[in-house]
Amino acid sequence: MTHTSPALHVSVEQSQPMPLKGSFQCESGQLLALVGPSGAGKTSLMRILSGLMQPHHGKVIVGDEIWCDTDNHICLPPQRRHVGMVFQDYALMPHFDAIENVSLPLLHLPRAERTKQAKQWLDHVGLTHAEQHRKPADLSGGQQQRVAVARALAREPKLMLLDEPFSAVDQMNRQSLYRLLADLRRELAIPIILVTHDLNEARMLADQLVVIDNGHILQQGTPSAIYNAPRNARVADLVGIHNRFLGEWIGPSEQSGQGLLRWKGKGLPLNKQPILSVRDKGRLPEGQPVNWVIPSDGIALIKKNEIARENDFHAEVTESRHLGEINLLTLTIKEVPGAEFVLTLSGSFRKNLAVGTKLGIRLDLSLVHVMPIRADGKGKSKHRTEYPLKL
Repeated sequence: MTHTSPALHVSVEQSQPMPLKGSFQCESGQLLALVGPSGAGKTSLMRILSGLMQPHHGKVIVGDEIWCDTDNHICLPPQRRHVGMVFQDYALMPHFDAIENVSLPLLHLPRAERTKQAKQWLDHVGLTHAEQHRKPADLSGGQQQRVAVARALAREPKLMLLDEPFSAVDQMNRQSLYRLLADLRRELAIPIILVTHDLNEARMLADQLVVIDNGHILQQGTPSAIYNAPRNARVADLVGIHNRFLGEWIGPSEQSGQGLLRWKGKGLPLNKQPILSVRDKGRLPEGQPVNWVIPSDGIALIKKNEIARENDFHAEVTESRHLGEINLLTLTIKEVPGAEFVLTLSGSFRKNLAVGTKLGIRLDLSLVHVMPIRADGKGKSKHRTEYPLKL
């Protein structure tokens, strides 16, 4: 389904009490994940959306309704916004059973109708008849969260806000809640905003990511777009891109649309630094210091005797962690001292990659994404060394 305009549009700019700057939008029926470190401003954005906080300057538009427009002195209170909220700690009334908790947003209805609708919503989220009559203390974490979701839906919201909704739930219950959310998304034609610290969760559930740091919205896009082309090194760090390296832009190559990138290594003489032929977007001056990243799809492991191309390098496994159905590998590169690749592998092939194994690594240079390091330092990360840290 296509939409002629976003169902939710948010823009905000303020310096106090929490610096915030930027804008984002979310279509009806989409799930957008806000990702960023603690203190980045995610909770403040949620408070602005719900009406619990008014920005110094900004707008919140849902469909054809203006919920906030500071230029025109409009700021609707929370009770007029029809927002469904699901919290990390469930926020259920401990002395009410599940039916009574879900009935709370329905106090404008007669008691019998409240109870009827509450039971329908609890049926919808998968609680049994017996569970519906239990108080929160007698329900598991996953069941409590289902009650919280049912209560949010009972408001018939125009916007759904999920604030770390699964972080207090064990992994087994979390998977079932993911399925519940996926089912609800197909039914709800409203924008859904998810705050999460779990990058895998964000990638798995979200149609769009909004990356926020220090109050600034750095980038919005699909998970694949951001992972393949982060706007800068800080975005790459925040979304967990491990394979990021230092380089220098040499300039256009003889091949149309291609440019030359010098891969810089620690203490490596200039004439020994590998030259990579990558996409040239015509935006970088010669000699520009850069960060560059390559997604996992652009990295292939090969046998030592298959190393033959300019984009092939000698590698050694320096760390291997068994994580259930996958292995997390760290590989060092002989030709570039200090450079490390971090990869996840599944299948039988991983059994033959013990620490000390020597092999080759082949890079698909068409997937390399280059980011300038600006003179003001904004292209650099405050929290990284020259090469990606091990997990």
